[in-house]
Amino acid sequence: MLPFARVTIIGLGLIGSSIARAIRAEMPTVRVTGYDLDSDVRDRAVALDFCDDVADSAGAAVVDADLVVLCVPVGATGAVGQEIAADLPPEAIVSDVGSSKAGVATALAEALPNNPVVPAHPVAGTENSGPEAGFATLFQGRWCILTPSEQTDATAIARVTAFWEKLGARVEKMDAKHHDLVLAVTSHLPHLIAYTIVGTASDLEDVTRSEVIKYSAGGFRDFTRIAASDPTMWRDVFLANKDAVLEMLQRFSEDLTALQRAIRWGDGDALFELFTRTRAVRRSIIEEGQDDERPDFGRAH
Repeated sequence: MLPFARVTIIGLGLIGSSIARAIRAEMPTVRVTGYDLDSDVRDRAVALDFCDDVADSAGAAVVDADLVVLCVPVGATGAVGQEIAADLPPEAIVSDVGSSKAGVATALAEALPNNPVVPAHPVAGTENSGPEAGFATLFQGRWCILTPSEQTDATAIARVTAFWEKLGARVEKMDAKHHDLVLAVTSHLPHLIAYTIVGTASDLEDVTRSEVIKYSAGGFRDFTRIAASDPTMWRDVFLANKDAVLEMLQRFSEDLTALQRAIRWGDGDALFELFTRTRAVRRSIIEEGQDDERPDFGRAH
């Protein structure tokens, strides 16, 4: 039995369009309505034909929805919740896909006090954005973390869980604040470091931009992939999850100082011990099925 018959997706970029495509592939009888604030994105979504209908307003998109998934920058979640409140059926479940959860949960609870809210974070994505970037298998084998409150209806949680499992994801429940701390380590801080490193390289006066691009080794090249991520989304993530990000950034700064000291004083043992531990983390990620074990991440050359 399908968990929902009518799903509305608000925000038709990479994640929203991938959800629509995955629904069509895995639950073809489910009707999908889409909406995006950008009229150009709406037109492209119509041309790409991954929704059954693309509405002209957020309110019109949700009028008959069983599930509404907000695929918008986390800073806009509360405003979108307020925008759809008057048109939302009382039994409709509302979820999202944001990578910070505590603030999103509060904003949606305040905007939609009469609807069950099950915040979600599919831990999947690419550096690309826009409706053309989506694909149906994006969530296959990836984790989707749900962060409902203790008061959230158990049936609503079960239905959202079943929805993500139908799309191929593995589902886990987590406290919202704990989620934000975990993601600050695994996602937000790495993005911040990537933005910084790529920005530093582009600012160097004695290294030309053409040299940075021409001689990019694997490490810098992979940082540029992360640093190409959607700027609006990541601006909102850092502002929404600033406490956890700042805590992890302080820890990172302390560890970086220790590494700097080891290099300055020639402490090869300290460097070798650190690099051995980090290599083991990489092996664990591959064993967990979260990345490709082929050389150079399976890239073709």
